[in-house]
Amino acid sequence: MTEVRVIGRDGAERMIEADDGSALMDSLRDAGTGVEGTCGGACACGTCHVYIDAAWAARLPARSEDEQMMLDAIGELVEVRATSRLSCQIRVEPGASGLALEIGPVP
Repeated sequence: MTEVRVIGRDGAERMIEADDGSALMDSLRDAGTGVEGTCGGACACGTCHVYIDAAWAARLPARSEDEQMMLDAIGELVEVRATSRLSCQIRVEPGASGLALEIGPVP
């Protein structure tokens, strides 16, 4: 298990436990953070949009072309930042304890 610091849409901060090897989206959804993951992790809806803390953004694997295309698409509806990611595309790794993020708006 990896601890993740989550700032909700209401500004409240909390720690959640994320299963190593799983998609970050699953842990965020299961913890009731407001992440929906409507497409089930297929990178097709943007409802798992998060803003990764700048200190962590460079430590994660780069966005895939599909993820970038979805972020571009939801950018017409919500604010997309340089650190925006789709949490369905981030695998939880044991070395990521302390990962910090903010839940993004739902497109």
